[in-house]
Amino acid sequence: MTQHHQFSQEFIAFSVEKEVLRFGEFKTKAGRTSPYFFNAGLFNDGMSLMKLGEFYAQSIDASGIQFDMLFGPAYKGITLAASIAIAFAKKGRNIPYAYNRKEAKDHGEGGVIVGSPLQGRVLIIDDVISAGTSVRESVELIKVNGATPCGVSIALDRQEKGLGELSAVQEVIKNNQIPVCAIANLSDLMDYLQSNQHLAQNLLPVLVAVKQYRQQYGIASEK
Repeated sequence: MTQHHQFSQEFIAFSVEKEVLRFGEFKTKAGRTSPYFFNAGLFNDGMSLMKLGEFYAQSIDASGIQFDMLFGPAYKGITLAASIAIAFAKKGRNIPYAYNRKEAKDHGEGGVIVGSPLQGRVLIIDDVISAGTSVRESVELIKVNGATPCGVSIALDRQEKGLGELSAVQEVIKNNQIPVCAIANLSDLMDYLQSNQHLAQNLLPVLVAVKQYRQQYGIASEK
């Protein structure tokens, strides 16, 4: 088992334990009925947020993406970027981070950017990529401030088709010419479901449903 595969399996197990990753029937933004749902907002206490930041840091290190600072788009990206910055500080690397306001302030320090000034190579942090809108807005904001967007780090890559044959993540990579790294993806989730023999009885219907969903909506290279 590679290092990435190991921590991706640990992350999925952790997400299931915290009920961040749930199984059943859920309607996605695209109107599809999905057999699983991932809600990073449910990492909602100090311990789970700390562990989440550490998983992100592992994933970013494993990706090899070179960066100078983190940017978390409002709102979910704010706590994510902060937790990752803390995780890196614990590893001995002190990284600045920033986030944006939804509306510009006209008093105090003003502007839409809070935290460290955007400069150098900026890594964008988010939970998932659905339509790529948040990433596109972040890329534009980073460029306007004279910095360089160098990649995106997310928790889960659903590896399913977006508007065309490409996945939402593949569309972001193509449209913005930057890499995307994920702590785990749909392939990792399939591996988790298949390898948990002690849960096989409960998870077998889930595995069948996820396989069918992947066959219907999965990107071609992952079928």
